[in-house]
Parts: sequence; C-alpha cells; structure tokens
Amino acid sequence: MVTNDDGVQSEGMVALAKSIGRYAAVSIVGPDQPQSATALSLTFHKPLRVSRLEVDGLDCYAVSGSPGDSVMIGVNSLLPRRPDLVASGINYGDNVTFQDILASGTVAAALEASLMGIPAIAFSMEVPEETIFASGQTGVNFSKAAAIAAEIVRHLLRNGMPRGVQLLNVNFPSQVDSKTPIRLTTIESRKYKDKVLVRKDPRGRPYYWLWGERLGTFRPNSDAHAVHTERAISISPMVLGLAALHNEELEKLRRDVAHRIGGVKNDSPVVQK
Repeated sequence: MVTNDDGVQSEGMVALAKSIGRYAAVSIVGPDQPQSATALSLTFHKPLRVSRLEVDGLDCYAVSGSPGDSVMIGVNSLLPRRPDLVASGINYGDNVTFQDILASGTVAAALEASLMGIPAIAFSMEVPEETIFASGQTGVNFSKAAAIAAEIVRHLLRNGMPRGVQLLNVNFPSQVDSKTPIRLTTIESRKYKDKVLVRKDPRGRPYYWLWGERLGTFRPNSDAHAVHTERAISISPMVLGLAALHNEELEKLRRDVAHRIGGVKNDSPVVQK
C-alpha cells in the first residue's frame, strides 16, 4: 500500500507507486487534499468520505482525512487483504530530525501502519523551501529517488524488516543518482530555529506565521547531517518505544510523591530491565 500526506495527486506519490509497481501489486490510499504537518492525527469528530479517481493512469482511493485516517481505512476497510508493507511518500521536503518527524504526516502514516504490525517506510525528499507547501506546482523530479525507494521496498518485501526495527525513515537530498552515498543514520533533535512572525491585518489585529530558520550544522552520523551536509541518502531505523528506562532518580521522584500524598511508604518499586 502506498500513501502520503501531500494528497493522492502529488508527483512524489505517483512516482513512488509506479516504481514499486514494477516489483509488487500496489494499492494507493491517501488524503484527498494536502495534509502536511498533521502528525498522527485521526478523525473521530466527523464522518470521512472516500472517492476513487485516476491519477496519471493509477487507480487511487482519496480519503477526506489525514494520512493516519488513510492507513486505518485502507487496511481495515478498502483493501481486499492486509498489505505486506506500507510505503508513505515521497514527501515534498525532507523529514529529518525529531522536530520534523513528530510533526510529519508522511512519517505518521508509516507509524500508523507500524502500530498495526505492518512493516512501513516513510520516504521524503529535500526540495526548495518555497515549494514545500506547493504540491502539484513544483516541477520537482522524483523519478530517481523513487527508483531507489523501490529498491529499498523490494529488499524488505523479500527479506522482511531488519531485526529490532519497526519502521524506516528514509530521506533523499534534492539531487540523487546511482552514485549518491547511502548512510545508516541516527535522528538529530532539531532542524530549525523557531520563528514566529507577527503581522497585522487591515483592521490592525495581529496574526502570526509559524516558521523556522534551518540550522547550519548537525551532529555527525545524524539524518540531517547526511542529507544537508554530505548530500547523501539517509536511512534511519526506528522503533515505537518512546519510554525511557527507569533509574534511581525516577524512583526517588516516585517515593517522594507517594510520601507527600500519603501513599504507601513501603510499596515495591516498578523495575524495568
């Protein structure tokens, strides 16, 4: 199953689906409109609609919701059977660093699939800043990145997800070819220095634009360093567990709070191995 957060008519999704289609049967289920930066949101407050349309010769299901909605509906209702793998992308703009990943609808679609126990990959590509929210108007060529993405998918379909990995976050620099290096990376923390632009509307009332200024340097061996400094393809293995290990300082917190609220003083601590 191929999905994304830019909408089913995006060039990146079409290129990815066609490239994977050389090796596997592909079903396309994605948002009917761009859903960038929606993260792992699900629609519970209103009904969703699904329409079928043809995009560049491909049969697509277009969902009136988020990328997460698309995966949930696709897997549980639309597809004739559970997909062997979910590929999300190729996104307009790279999704490197936790700052991007936690907001990304592209990565969220892969996360939703992974939560269902389905191997999943998110694919994103660096594009000029001014085109990031201009899906369908960019002229960006995704064909070479899509061909490489399809080889990654082909390997996973044949061999399964690497041991200990639940999903992959893959990012391409803006220019890729057969000689572009591939790096296994860890995930950097931040990509941007936060910016809030305050302006006034014609009636003098303030309004706000949220944006960010990309940082100049990144930690070596990180996803951002690979894409933006080395001009390499970044493959970041991910797991779903976000919990930190228990330690003595946390146990002290537990004891102190239990004591202050009158809890049992001698209760056994929870030990995580």
